[in-house]
Amino acid sequence: MKLWMLRHARVVLPEGLCYGASDVPADAALTREAAQAFAPLPPPGTPVWVSGLLRAQQMVSALQAVRPDLGAARMDTRLNEMDFGQWELQRWDGMPRSAFDEWMADFAHHRFGGTESTQMLLYRVAAALADLRPAKTTDVVWVTHAGVIRAVQHIVASGGVHIKDAAEWPKDAPEPGGWTSVSL
Repeated sequence: MKLWMLRHARVVLPEGLCYGASDVPADAALTREAAQAFAPLPPPGTPVWVSGLLRAQQMVSALQAVRPDLGAARMDTRLNEMDFGQWELQRWDGMPRSAFDEWMADFAHHRFGGTESTQMLLYRVAAALADLRPAKTTDVVWVTHAGVIRAVQHIVASGGVHIKDAAEWPKDAPEPGGWTSVSL
């Protein structure tokens, strides 16, 4: 099975803000452009799952406008971006260095911002992946976020759901409006 992962377009926020679980909109024109560029890739009838966040919902609506054969998307909040708690909508460069140091010291279990850890993100993404296993289709599209895409990449590359430290976390994810795929 091929899992296509389409990231939402650039958000309508000032550069440099942390916006993981914050429900912020994406740029409408960039969303349409990205959906049109991605649209030829999935085969007809490919099921689509989408994060519960507005920026991903915008992308799936734009994709469905170009590819109505993909049908209604299944909303799944397990595809939401990581929740950075108190750091949501704060400037990355304004956060205390000690906050990053604590996270890096226990990358798997520290809840950066007080809400969700990297390991918690991996568990929920792995649960969503497990729901794909019985699928009778050869392709699936997830409209999601960089953190979720990196979590999938880690799970596929490592063969497991656990992570020890930040060195194991994938460095690359598609730019906003971009996509990638993995074979499951």
